[in-house]
Amino acid sequence: MMSGSLVWRKAVNAVMLSVTAVFTVLAVSSLFLILGYLVYYGGRSLDWNFFTKLPLPPGEIGGGMANAIVGSVEIVGVAALIGLPVGFLAGIYLSEFEEKMFCPLVRYVADLLNGIPSIVVGLLAWGLVVVPTRSFSGLAGSIALAVMLIPIVTRQTEQFLREVPLSLREAALALGASKWKTIATVVVPAGSKGVLTGMILGVARIAGESAPLLFTAFNNQFWGGGITQPTASLPVMIYSHAIAPYDDWHRQAWAAGLVLIGMVLIANIAARLVLARGISVPRG
Repeated sequence: MMSGSLVWRKAVNAVMLSVTAVFTVLAVSSLFLILGYLVYYGGRSLDWNFFTKLPLPPGEIGGGMANAIVGSVEIVGVAALIGLPVGFLAGIYLSEFEEKMFCPLVRYVADLLNGIPSIVVGLLAWGLVVVPTRSFSGLAGSIALAVMLIPIVTRQTEQFLREVPLSLREAALALGASKWKTIATVVVPAGSKGVLTGMILGVARIAGESAPLLFTAFNNQFWGGGITQPTASLPVMIYSHAIAPYDDWHRQAWAAGLVLIGMVLIANIAARLVLARGISVPRG
């Protein structure tokens, strides 16, 4: 005969396990619901013209978003060129020079930037870049996205470099290597896969942002004149087409949403594959 307390514990365990299972199913179902909507409405709207044609004037049926696809690649690419090196070096500073007096301040600022709404970052880039130059541009959008990318990469880099065993650092220093040589030849290679994962996830995170681009890159219905001119992007095109009163624009907005979520999913899968290999450890 089981005691009353044991029966009670088993009952509570079963109830809580059931509750967690239900909420897990709800969480996973929401993801599949979103993907299902995008595949259903966006999949039947995708065709070759979507990837090769420019948007048509309002009211006309057809066209595509080739300029927005290219524009998104340009804006996110320049943002990565700006944000990844800065975030990477800041992450090294936090991980390897924790005794420095500015480390708590840098860490606090990075956490604070992570929590700032993206629309506020867009306003910042608008005030610092668009207003002085008196022109919307893809470069302004890249700067806004880079501001969002830097704290993400900083904290991810710090986290993965901290997972590198201390014994590797001590062995390199004992052999006469300097601090920076130890970091460059031992610590960074050992945590490279984790750092790369954080970078990929950071780029995927900013690729879907629309609010900062509304104030900076603006939009363009034609091929852009370069990164210094107003530039189309998929997130902004999705927004502008979704609120328009044209059914064909709604169809293309679904297609653009499917393409964008596909790009983000590919980036996330790539990051998981890199991380699944574990942290690299240099071998002598």
